[in-house]
Amino acid sequence: MALYIFLAIAAFFLITEHLAHLAGILPYLLLLACPFMHLFMHGGHGGHGGHSGGNDRSSR
Repeated sequence: MALYIFLAIAAFFLITEHLAHLAGILPYLLLLACPFMHLFMHGGHGGHGGHSGGNDRSSR
């Protein structure tokens, strides 16, 4: 039983101390997420080249 109490206390302090460090880095992580999302998430809509496939209904 004492081991579980010790592990709970250790986990509490480990989580709270790491959250204190992450709170200072969070704005920079959000700024870094923007270019990475721009680079890696353009594949879903054809990128910057537009849709040059054969299913263009506006040309009919």
